[in-house]
Amino acid sequence: MSDLFRSAISARLAKLPPDIQGHAGEDEEDEESADSIGALPGSGMGPPAMQKDPNAEFAPLSASGFFKEAVQVKVPSRSLDARVYYTPPKFTDGTVMVCHHGAGYSGSSFACFAKEVTDQTSGECGVLALDARRHGKTTSTADDSDLSINVLVEDFFELVQAIFPDPVTAPTLLLIGHSMGGSVTVQSCPRLLERGYKITGVAVLDVVEGSAIEALPHMHSLLNARPEGFDSMEEAIEWHVTTNTIRNPTSARISIPSIIEHNDSAVYPYQWRTPLRSTAPYWQNWFTGLSEKFLAARAARLLVLAGTDRLDKELMIGQMQGKFQLVVVPGTGHMIQEDDPKKLAEILVEFWLRNERVVVGIKKVGEK
Repeated sequence: MSDLFRSAISARLAKLPPDIQGHAGEDEEDEESADSIGALPGSGMGPPAMQKDPNAEFAPLSASGFFKEAVQVKVPSRSLDARVYYTPPKFTDGTVMVCHHGAGYSGSSFACFAKEVTDQTSGECGVLALDARRHGKTTSTADDSDLSINVLVEDFFELVQAIFPDPVTAPTLLLIGHSMGGSVTVQSCPRLLERGYKITGVAVLDVVEGSAIEALPHMHSLLNARPEGFDSMEEAIEWHVTTNTIRNPTSARISIPSIIEHNDSAVYPYQWRTPLRSTAPYWQNWFTGLSEKFLAARAARLLVLAGTDRLDKELMIGQMQGKFQLVVVPGTGHMIQEDDPKKLAEILVEFWLRNERVVVGIKKVGEK
């Protein structure tokens, strides 16, 4: 079972009495220093910590050393001002890994992963990560309460077009989605291909339709174990690390500030930016049909899991037929990209090299 599903079950048993348009932010990366089913609730357990002085070991870190730039991209058709973190490839005709986070999290959850990809490919492969609506630093000029899969897919599709307006000159894209984000990227793949974009592959991180839907009835019990808020940003980061929601303290110090907002008028001054319970109406919608759509994607397919998951019937048949690559990353939880960014980067870089054939003189897969 996925780490998330295992958490839901243990919670139930143990707790029965979770062209770029726009402008670079003015010093906002200092501000950055300042949750999944991935987007459903995170897998951490534990009651709110007792009030105490902030622990400097969990002080926020800026994402500025992990991406080359952070910008706001205007997407007028979606009434969005979307936050995008981007490190472009050093060659204009290179490949960009486009990463969509899970529910409750943000694009900065891919920060450590992005730096690993850059280092391992010597800059030949770029990484772009975004904040979805109602998440991170993305804002909307209209009602942005609807987080249904069709809305999120349309957002992603339009954002890619805003960043890379011409499919002919756009880099090759490798779509990566964590949990909820996996559904978004899988369903966006055929639309981007129809529009003329080059898609070398689609990778889904730690979500299987069968296990995800099976876990849904237990999600509220899991969320009941989460704190309502925190007394400081350091406390929020420390909670995520000590509960193993995120097992990499460095990554947590980068990503958590973007999912927590400051509100002095609240009982707890540091609140969840996207309360996961508020996304409950969309949980079923996010994952229904994911396996079928994943197997139908007209690109190389990769499924990366935190543990030996029970594949649902469609995926089990697909795996036996060799329709996708399956990799398990031991020692990680639901937040694979944060828990072991180096190992995940190795997996994705190998996947990219095998399917993209970027070496000069070697033709890409499918070329004659």
